[in-house]
Amino acid sequence: MDEISPILQGIFRWAHVIAGITWIGLLYFFNWVNAPLQAQLSAETKKAVNPELLPRALFWFRWGAAWTWATGVLLLLLVYYHGGIVTESGEFSTGAIAMVAVTFLAVFVYDQLVGLAALKDMKTLFFVGLILVAGLTYLFSSVGGFGYRSMNIHLGAAFGTAMAFNVWFRIWPAQQKIITCVKEGTAPDGDLVALAGTRSKHNTYMSIPLVWTMIGSHTVVPWASFPTSQLSFLGLTLMVAIGWWFCSMFYRQSAKVKGF
Repeated sequence: MDEISPILQGIFRWAHVIAGITWIGLLYFFNWVNAPLQAQLSAETKKAVNPELLPRALFWFRWGAAWTWATGVLLLLLVYYHGGIVTESGEFSTGAIAMVAVTFLAVFVYDQLVGLAALKDMKTLFFVGLILVAGLTYLFSSVGGFGYRSMNIHLGAAFGTAMAFNVWFRIWPAQQKIITCVKEGTAPDGDLVALAGTRSKHNTYMSIPLVWTMIGSHTVVPWASFPTSQLSFLGLTLMVAIGWWFCSMFYRQSAKVKGF
């Protein structure tokens, strides 16, 4: 297995990057190109175009999400768990097992929280989200004993799991109903439109810091040299905040771009 592992890692990384480009590229298209465009289209144009365009785009979108997540989990298994670099001590403790479970179960906490009326405002969600990210990354280091790279990749896994969940269980089911309504010339349910748009926006915000976590082995910055339970989780939280700020800037710019 040790001889095969580097080959498998290479294949899984290749597939992970291709699937990720497909998924995230379409995510940005939907949010920064298609959403502003849709606001300019008439009902008749939407009826003619969207039932043909969106199912095609959403096919590659949802399967890109599925394969990005699956290959990411396989890489996590090979590089971190099989490679023994999850914790700084090299031992897979009870705390580490608990934090791995939290990584993949946090999506259900997220799903409940973002349904609260108080968190529908993006500015409020921004600050609450940063507090949760800081708490989660601190627990990764203090309870799980994760090193800097491991902390990065497990936060990325938590984001990626939430994003894939949104695609398959919130965005795609809502879009199926919305597209059907548009094709039939009837008004789609406003709650479904809001749900699909909101979760797609959440995914866009999570995607930028997610990329930072994916390149964690190349981001050994000054705070990584401090004891992880004290300072490096703050550095990672700072990078998430910067990523979210950039995302908000891209949204503002997308509203200004006009056609000829």
